[in-house]
Amino acid sequence: MSTANDVLEGIDLTGKRAIVTGASSGIGVETARALTHAGADVTLAVRDLDAGHRVAADITGTQPGAIVHVSWLDLANIDSVDRFADTWSDPLHLLINNAGIMMTPELRTPHGWELQFATNHLGHFALAHRLHSALAAAGDARIVSLSSSGHGMSDIVYDDLFFDRRPYDAGHAYGQSKTANVLFAVEATRRWADDGIIANAVMPGGIWTNLQRHWNPDTLAAVKRQAATAGFTAKTPEQGAATSVFAAVSPLLDGIGGKYLEDCTEAAVVPEIINGTHGVRAYALDSYNATRLWDTSLELLNQHAHNPVT
Repeated sequence: MSTANDVLEGIDLTGKRAIVTGASSGIGVETARALTHAGADVTLAVRDLDAGHRVAADITGTQPGAIVHVSWLDLANIDSVDRFADTWSDPLHLLINNAGIMMTPELRTPHGWELQFATNHLGHFALAHRLHSALAAAGDARIVSLSSSGHGMSDIVYDDLFFDRRPYDAGHAYGQSKTANVLFAVEATRRWADDGIIANAVMPGGIWTNLQRHWNPDTLAAVKRQAATAGFTAKTPEQGAATSVFAAVSPLLDGIGGKYLEDCTEAAVVPEIINGTHGVRAYALDSYNATRLWDTSLELLNQHAHNPVT
């Protein structure tokens, strides 16, 4: 399996600026490490500043001359997103929307939004909007939207986004947020391609990381045993970061957006996810669905935004 550094072989990112959200653990760390290795100026946008600084120190310690910064960002807090974006003034070439939470207990933001949808989708949606002018200034910017095969658990349930009426289901909540990550890439490309901005969604692959920290330990152990019995081999974080980096830098994707990528290639549209990890459901690529989610997300943000987004 390819690693992020394999994908970057022969590519020089000197002079390019990148933001990687959730770059304090897992594939976010390896994505940031690979981009700095190729010469990019990388900002680690993290909720845990201490962890972010440890990652930055590790990168600079092993890559003398690497340019890496650490900034606080809590995607569940729209004020935090605004503050982060307000500090950014330079052209932005790469926005890697990597951060995510998975299978959490039923939790809500101060605005009453279900936490997985708020963090995985709405926070990144707001961030991309706030950074739109910086992305447009780059002239050839790319957004990478980290999704998952978990999107197969749920389409967008517009009449009950936040489980106000139906019983909370952590898997369905996660799946809905991951479907939203794909639909964002579809609609962002449609709306922003003329500004020189494209977006693609990424399935990094089956990887055991801190993302599974909310799982019941017995359930996680059982899933790992079942996966091993079925012959499943988990990717390393370095391998998991490969498709993120492919979406960010590959010349094969010049001018191409709105795709769902896995294993550094476009995934097949399938009626159900194959072997739990492969393929994309048609509803996650549907243009009408993408436009509806975009408009719904704007409405939600503007109910609470100090500066309305458009």
